[in-house]
Amino acid sequence: MRYDGLLGTFPKEIRLFISAFVLVLSIGFFTGLLFVKQTESTTPTGIVENYLGNEEDDQAEVMKFKKGEREMLTIIHTHVLSMSFIFFLLGALVWITKFPKKWKLFLTIEPFFSALFTFGGIYFLWQGMPWMKYIVIASGILMTMTFTFSAGLVLKQSILAKNGQ
Repeated sequence: MRYDGLLGTFPKEIRLFISAFVLVLSIGFFTGLLFVKQTESTTPTGIVENYLGNEEDDQAEVMKFKKGEREMLTIIHTHVLSMSFIFFLLGALVWITKFPKKWKLFLTIEPFFSALFTFGGIYFLWQGMPWMKYIVIASGILMTMTFTFSAGLVLKQSILAKNGQ
């Protein structure tokens, strides 16, 4: 089955539909990152405070408390499930772009590992393993980079396709 470059052969209307989907998906993804920035979870200290609280810091501008088990399980459950769907759908689109197969494999498999490391890391951080904050940051950055590149690849080939009708 030939699927490499198939996206560029789709009719203009289908490529427009795919472009609209990826654009809205990207807005949703990056809005989530704005939320992470709002909670100051972009630094190792911010990540720890967001999940373990900062009650011992009398100088804290915003008081944060350790999240409960139910809240942690809800956060992890919803994020792992939603990220799985996001990266499955985007990955399916990446596979029909014209791009080297090894790179497609990386772009479509890596985000699943990053999602597990990011949200698993958050859980283990919450369980008392503070060094996991570095795993959370590294995997979150890698997940964002692969999402951005994959979305850009699909959008570029959807919008600039020359073979489609």
